[in-house]
Amino acid sequence: MAVCPPTIGEFSVLPIAIPVLPSFPRSVLHYLYVRRNAPKIPTVNDSRSLFLTNVPVDSTELQLRILFSTLVGVGRFESVTFEDERKEAQHPLDSQPAHAARLLAAHGKKRKRENEEAERAKEEEAARLPSTWTRPLRKSGSTAVVLLADEKSADQVLKAIAKVHRTKKYPKWEGGDASGTGRAAPPLGLTWLKAHNRMSYPDRSALQASVDAFSTLFAKKEQEAAEIAKRIRNEPDEDGFVTVTRGGRNAPASRNEAEEAKRKMIERAEKKKEGMTNFYRFQLRERKKEEQAELAKQFEEDRRKISVMREKRGKFVPES
Repeated sequence: MAVCPPTIGEFSVLPIAIPVLPSFPRSVLHYLYVRRNAPKIPTVNDSRSLFLTNVPVDSTELQLRILFSTLVGVGRFESVTFEDERKEAQHPLDSQPAHAARLLAAHGKKRKRENEEAERAKEEEAARLPSTWTRPLRKSGSTAVVLLADEKSADQVLKAIAKVHRTKKYPKWEGGDASGTGRAAPPLGLTWLKAHNRMSYPDRSALQASVDAFSTLFAKKEQEAAEIAKRIRNEPDEDGFVTVTRGGRNAPASRNEAEEAKRKMIERAEKKKEGMTNFYRFQLRERKKEEQAELAKQFEEDRRKISVMREKRGKFVPES
């Protein structure tokens, strides 16, 4: 079997020895590609993170922890985020109506207290349907981001990968409790499929509890949106416009309120215009010149009118 080169582009290639299985009694190598994590939007942890691609389909956090402990020792591996977990975090549980989502995004609280966020996360977790798998299987060629203790640990992992190619001592892909932690990954194969078949039919009480939690959370977010809509109703914005809301029990804005909002808008526009008039000295000089020219023009016009009137009237001879 041909072995991949130590690096391909910016990736370091880590060969992993897959143990012999009863279904496939032959040892094979799986190639894991590792590089520095460089996302499009940088984060504070990029310097101590590694980007992995082509992770094994049965990967778990425990197995990657064992693998990195084999490379650089215990205590360097902190956590891992798989591709499907990142996508799930970007698209959380949709437990609110569309109009409520728009109102909460535009006028909701900018910051929440930690206890409120924890409470909301607990409510959303309770609203999720029970899982039907004991452990997930990754897509072929999927990715993951490993967070290490510090930047030095990330350097040591890359150096250890280069050393693996020199010594030809490839780390093994452990599937059980090889770390001595007492935790073992749930088995795959027939046991995994049987468990899935059993979990696909959850207990009625557990399913009802999940549905009730979802309905409660949905109604709670609708109530929050209704309170925000009531608060912003008839409140003119900075441009003087009043938000018109349709439906519900709240009546539309009265004519007096609309006229008052319009008056405030006109006053703000006039103040803004006055503030910009005669702002510069040259504007004052130009305005005075225009006024003098207008006075001279008016004086000449008046003198011309008087001359015309005298010519029409002729000489006045008083009666004796």
